[in-house]
Amino acid sequence: MKRIKAEISARHLHISRKHLDKLFGSAYQLKPIKDLSQPGEFASEEKVEVTGPKGKLSMRIVGPVRPQTQVELALTDARILGVKPAIRVSGDLAGSPGGLTLKGPRGSVKLNEGIIVPQRHLHISLADAKKWHIKNGQKLKALIKGPRSLELREIVARVGNYSTAIHLDTDEGNAAGLLTCSIIDLDI
Repeated sequence: MKRIKAEISARHLHISRKHLDKLFGSAYQLKPIKDLSQPGEFASEEKVEVTGPKGKLSMRIVGPVRPQTQVELALTDARILGVKPAIRVSGDLAGSPGGLTLKGPRGSVKLNEGIIVPQRHLHISLADAKKWHIKNGQKLKALIKGPRSLELREIVARVGNYSTAIHLDTDEGNAAGLLTCSIIDLDI
């Protein structure tokens, strides 16, 4: 077992250049308000209204701009919106559900795909992956101790230029009674 940081990732979206221009205006630049734990990623000042068949939510954009717009939800969020997202590794969007409308100050966009619940995953640095003999795509499990003890399986390793941390959605974090950032045991 290795002690490792677990971070709770609240609902958010990553946005393409094309959609950012439609929602906020041509050549609009995201305004970072906080660096996130993964290198180069930031929470932006910008939020959009996300509307589904049953309801709507306000969601923050996480930068930088991506090749394709991706809405990351917890299952509770999906129920509020009335959509059935795919559970996927971030970026694996081909054939994922659509059906949400994004509204910004300058326009709106209807998504044909890109709605996911992110598969629980371990961002792991190249050095830690080598040291712990973890391969990209490998499935891992972790144990969360405490009054709401939980074992998590099917954690997908994402090896690269990362800060080592497990990312869970808010439903998973709440089920285990975790704070925004906690330390858990990774079984390797």
